[in-house]
Amino acid sequence: MSLRAVSILLLFAALLCWASPVLAQGEAGDTTPAANRHWVAITAGFAMAIASGLCGLGQARAVAAASEGMARNPAAAAAIRFALILGLALIESLALYTLVIIFLKVK
Repeated sequence: MSLRAVSILLLFAALLCWASPVLAQGEAGDTTPAANRHWVAITAGFAMAIASGLCGLGQARAVAAASEGMARNPAAAAAIRFALILGLALIESLALYTLVIIFLKVK
């Protein structure tokens, strides 16, 4: 094993040793759903923001690549357009699934 691989392995071992006390159970009052309810809405907002941002980046890259492909080969524009629309629908489904999960979790 190289020195780099050993150092990465030791780093992961140190992170796992640090994570075990962090994930330990707290006091009995901390486990009630009412005590953690406000965090659900906050994390749902962050999840939707991240999903929407990544969808926007993915869609921008897809449109840019499709535009470049159609400019290079106009004869293949129909096939590229079909692949673009299918890809955009699949990318947008990420944000829609995130929104559905948020509506199911945040009550």
